[in-house]
Amino acid sequence: MKLTVLLGGASDERDVSLATGAQMASALRTAGHDVCAFDTARGEVLTPDEEDAIRDRGVEHEPPRGRWSDVLATGGLSSLLGHPEAGAADVYVFALHGGAGEDGTIQGLLDGAGLVYTGSDRVGCLLAMDKDVGKRLMRDAGVPTPAWRTDVFDAERLIAEVGLPLVVKAAGGGSSLRLELARTPEELRSALSRARGFDDHVVAEAFVSGREFTVGIVGDQALPVGEIVPEHELFDYACKYQTGMAQEIFPADVDERSGGRMRDLARAVHGILRLRDYSRVDFMMDEDGGIWCLEANNLPGMTGNSLLPRAAKAAGIDFPSLCDRIVRLAAARRNPPSPSGV
Repeated sequence: MKLTVLLGGASDERDVSLATGAQMASALRTAGHDVCAFDTARGEVLTPDEEDAIRDRGVEHEPPRGRWSDVLATGGLSSLLGHPEAGAADVYVFALHGGAGEDGTIQGLLDGAGLVYTGSDRVGCLLAMDKDVGKRLMRDAGVPTPAWRTDVFDAERLIAEVGLPLVVKAAGGGSSLRLELARTPEELRSALSRARGFDDHVVAEAFVSGREFTVGIVGDQALPVGEIVPEHELFDYACKYQTGMAQEIFPADVDERSGGRMRDLARAVHGILRLRDYSRVDFMMDEDGGIWCLEANNLPGMTGNSLLPRAAKAAGIDFPSLCDRIVRLAAARRNPPSPSGV
């Protein structure tokens, strides 16, 4: 198939997206596809040398800030569809993280043009990207999720209603950016003061002490459970993307009952949030063995060493095969089966 990988973008997660997209493009070529990589912020296809440089560099220690605008999101589809190489793909492959590429904006543009792309549609992206909305839907469906409040900046009220410690984070953030753990009233007041500067809603969520796990979903398959053991108290940006900052154990050393429970909950959350093709759902297990769902990732990282590909590897699926499977799930929507008898 002819594929265009959409990567880069203008969010704080641009470096993560570039790394994801460059590695996905290479893997999809290995799987036999004709692939180009299109940077939605530059409105240009990456050269082979640029792709190689991105793969060699990886993710920088600090996220980029304020250097880009997203041409595709702000200027419509003309920069993509008018491009002689990128504009005639059978399937558009999403490798974007954060911003317009993960919140459903670009998905909506592609839907309007009748184009086929990987991953969740605009509705699924919106539901998963907004942590407050996602947690409300999980709670209402009976999925256990830590207590939280949104846009409450009164520390005393939060302590009375939720308690300490609290994790303060942006409702629409990804890659664990803008994430703080407050253990004391003073730390909470400071974190809330900084959070007022977010261009987003602010979630204050009860911190669950214990073990952290993740479950990937591909199609209707729940992949093996993985355990994350970060060097920092929270699995933050540095722990996610810098070598040696976290142990990521696949499959996790967890009893069959708990592992099965997490896989069942991950499939449920994938459906509740109307996700499709693939996702990753994150959990905490408290000291009493209780399982708490933190959030779902509608466009999880897809470098060869990211959590979802490592889960797939534990299931016997190599990285090119995983990328190919995701593309073929999307391609099946190009020619849906006719109704019976037609």
